[in-house]
Amino acid sequence: MRRIGLLGGSFNPAHSGHRAISLAALHALGLGEIWWLVSPGNPLKEKTGMAPLATRLASARAVARRAPIRPTDIEARLGTVYTVDTIAALQRRFPNHRFIWLMGADNLAQFHRWRDWRRLAREVPIAVIARPGYDGQAHAAVAMGWLRRFVRPAGQAKSWTTWRLPALVLLRFRPDPTSATRLRAADPHWQRRFLPPSARGAPSS
Repeated sequence: MRRIGLLGGSFNPAHSGHRAISLAALHALGLGEIWWLVSPGNPLKEKTGMAPLATRLASARAVARRAPIRPTDIEARLGTVYTVDTIAALQRRFPNHRFIWLMGADNLAQFHRWRDWRRLAREVPIAVIARPGYDGQAHAAVAMGWLRRFVRPAGQAKSWTTWRLPALVLLRFRPDPTSATRLRAADPHWQRRFLPPSARGAPSS
């Protein structure tokens, strides 16, 4: 049985914060590997400013280098749009794997807007990673009103494969202030770094 953490997102671009929380979760949950599910398109996010999937996947691979993190475009290959469908497809395709869903506290704040979120919570354990500025919203979230009764102690996090579902664990690590929004603002042309050389144009003289 392989213990796999799943971190979904746009990765627009991927950055050190994604890597830091992934490695911390890997240790806290006793995982063998973390898969970054680079989304072909998040139904809850604006498409404006979203880099092509290939570019975002390339950025994820660069950030994940030399770590037990596997960036993948499997959602695009599966043709799934919603996380609940992705989880069902992965469980069918990898019956010898055990999956736990990882998400930041900012996602918990809007979890009630996800398609069939209660069914998702019954299919896979969830680890919520604290994120500066979002803890209050997360604890007051609509979904948390239902999930609160299923919270497990962080000290038992490595036992997640034995938990009866639904199950939620709240993890807190040293925060990394990096954000994709700030990275895009600082470098509006960040995508060029992940284009093949033939697509970057001739170098300036």
